[in-house]
Amino acid sequence: MSTPLPSAIVNKLGHTVGSENVITDPDRLVVYESDGLSAYRVPPRAVVLPKTTREVAEVVAVLHGEGIDVIPRGSGTGLSGGALATSDGVVLGTARMNTILNIDSENRLARVQPGVINARLTEATKPHGLYYAPDPSSQSTCTLGGNVAENSGGPHCLKYGGTARYVTGLTVVLAGGKVVELGGAGYDPYGSLDLVGLFVGSEGCFGIATEIEVRLLPIAEGVRTLLGIFDTMEDAGRAVTSIMGSGLLPAAVEIVDSETIKAVEASVFAAGYPVDAGAALVIEFDGTEAGLDADADRAEACCLAEGAREVQRATDEEHRMALWKGRKKAFGAMGRIAPDLLVQDATVPRTKLPEVLSRIADIGTRYKLNIANVFHAGDGNLHPNILFDRHDADELERVERASKEIMVLCVEVGGTITGEHGVGVDKREYMPLVHEPIELAAMAAAKAVFDPDSLFNPGKVLPDVEETS
Repeated sequence: MSTPLPSAIVNKLGHTVGSENVITDPDRLVVYESDGLSAYRVPPRAVVLPKTTREVAEVVAVLHGEGIDVIPRGSGTGLSGGALATSDGVVLGTARMNTILNIDSENRLARVQPGVINARLTEATKPHGLYYAPDPSSQSTCTLGGNVAENSGGPHCLKYGGTARYVTGLTVVLAGGKVVELGGAGYDPYGSLDLVGLFVGSEGCFGIATEIEVRLLPIAEGVRTLLGIFDTMEDAGRAVTSIMGSGLLPAAVEIVDSETIKAVEASVFAAGYPVDAGAALVIEFDGTEAGLDADADRAEACCLAEGAREVQRATDEEHRMALWKGRKKAFGAMGRIAPDLLVQDATVPRTKLPEVLSRIADIGTRYKLNIANVFHAGDGNLHPNILFDRHDADELERVERASKEIMVLCVEVGGTITGEHGVGVDKREYMPLVHEPIELAAMAAAKAVFDPDSLFNPGKVLPDVEETS
């Protein structure tokens, strides 16, 4: 149980942001006790909702002056516990910082506050013939600030890359409330130091981005979307290897397994996938019209050669959205199976997908756990979804053991422990699997430069010293 924030501090914060934007009621704080990783829950001492960079700076100055942790939070859609509060901490939410500040269509740039919803930016730039490329599955609810913190990806990062590729400048509030500018179009006060690149993916451990400048892309001339239906996950995995090995460059290649298909089709998100399928493969190409049909034909041939029973092709935009629906809404449908979900996030070589998926299934059987798979197959970014009830202590313990085995397995075959969801609290103990002590020490030193008193989002990413010794 968190200790209530002293009234004098509450009043100071209220003076800055308005008393209505300082939440201390225990019943309202329940909403903020976890993010998308529901297995771990810590209620914050308070939640503060600023509106401007100045307000963020003043809030941080007050809290850091009192030695109080600050936990940045967007929409709370993160899946690694990156927005989990500490018992001494105050959550700084960006929900009110939701303004698109500028769209520079000539230079294909936009500047936004961190609370802007990902999909809203693309909606706003569409009339200019532009869009924002990173597209997490939660893009209808996740924020640009959260995307920056986690270096988020999405289905189309196979071709277009993740968030770090698109962020060109940041306004950042550092420890004690200091405001700095990092990068920005035509302006870089730090010369050869890529501080923007360092900040993106820092999971709120360095500071809080209050303005974000991003690069936009022109909307593609044409799109071709296919849905391959397979009897087994292994066949779908081999089709992925075949497509990517053929020299094709899809914008996205996504897999949905049988458990996920059944959950989606039984929900309000039903997409028309056959419930007896072992797996479905969503494949998309985009670019100039010339050559798109040929690429789609080659991908279809790869699927059929690896045992696809059927390959559908979208006939219009409505049909395309229907084919994507089963993938995009998969996580939301999981609640039909179990009340809690641990979405693991690891990346393995594509050629290892059939082996790794088979071994993950074995792990689920051994620990008597239901594991559903929906993931970015084109770049080997796995998302095993471990379904459970956190109120069952024995089941939760089995979930944690199974999760560790999955991480060890992915590293063993030449992969890594995260692709796009960050480390947070969920995977900090696994960092020594992929980083030597000297590398972890360098990361800790970088944090100390930005946050010498470790008051920004402590307990995330880096394991404790005793954990690595």
